[in-house]
Amino acid sequence: MAYLTLNKTKLKENYEFLKNIFQENGIAWGVVSKLLCGNRLYLQELINLGVTEIHDSRISNLAMVKRLNPDVQTVYIKPVSKRNVGKMVEFADVSLNSELETIHWISEEAVLQKKNHKIIIMVETGDLREGVMGEQLIDFYSQVFNLPNIEVIGLGTNLNCLNGVMPSTDKLIQLSLYKQIIELKFNKKIPWVSAGTSVTIPLMLTHQLPKGVNHFRVGETLFFGVDLFEEKVIDGMHGDVFELHAEIIEMQEKPMLPVGNLAANPQGEVAEIDEELYGQTSFRAIVDIGLLDVDPKYLLPTDNSIEILGASSDMLIMNLGDNPNKYKVGDILTFDLKYMGALGILNSNYVDKKVIS
Repeated sequence: MAYLTLNKTKLKENYEFLKNIFQENGIAWGVVSKLLCGNRLYLQELINLGVTEIHDSRISNLAMVKRLNPDVQTVYIKPVSKRNVGKMVEFADVSLNSELETIHWISEEAVLQKKNHKIIIMVETGDLREGVMGEQLIDFYSQVFNLPNIEVIGLGTNLNCLNGVMPSTDKLIQLSLYKQIIELKFNKKIPWVSAGTSVTIPLMLTHQLPKGVNHFRVGETLFFGVDLFEEKVIDGMHGDVFELHAEIIEMQEKPMLPVGNLAANPQGEVAEIDEELYGQTSFRAIVDIGLLDVDPKYLLPTDNSIEILGASSDMLIMNLGDNPNKYKVGDILTFDLKYMGALGILNSNYVDKKVIS
């Protein structure tokens, strides 16, 4: 069976790297754990690092965090549906919100549960996912700041999540100004400008982050060490916290081109024929993972001599050329992962999850 490994030493070093730069800049932050899909083993590793704030988009994952350590502050990071308000208030200490009616429901539920619920009001800054339009923000805040059992602790935004709009100094200054206007108008303190995510970290590293931004929500850079502006691993961080290991279940020398009348495969793809390859052969390996678990475009073989040819639901097909490394049936091939690849595998019940040092 294929299995995924999390290297806890490399994860710790990535965490300490981020912890230090946030401390140097006087910024609070929480870890976005949605990549882990509620995996108890991996969530425990986060908590073992000393993480005190965990963000997730699934209430069941936050419930797992609370079972592991009830003292961790949990943050629900998408608008909650009406039928899930009760569970969200039960397991999330904080939530991100952009709908007045939803906040009223949260207030009513918080009163019933005798809890104080904190909210971050999300503001639209151009990427066109969730968020209140800027010109409506003052009126929006005026209708929620006095609701019972509700505490507005921040203004937030999301960038690069839908349309790829990148964060900029100007956009983040704008959000900080909204905070200042609200504080002056209502004589209320808003502790956080939560405008930082993994994609914003490069602005901080290059000293372009406005001082008003004082809270980050970080997942991808923690787990992959990546600078999302340059799309490369940040110096001092690790890009291979996660690795996928899959066993070779067939190894044969075969023609490089299919033989017969071609039609679309179950994925709707039709093979492209390079006539120069007629008559040529190569060693092809099949490994025990497939489309049910991960899209092959998010896999990166650690052996650069290997090429991914395609996949069916449960098998991944590899081109090994003349097999210079003498792979055989039963050997393990290792892959680095892009974020969406790790997400698919962590969401699969068919891939074992392990922790290594």
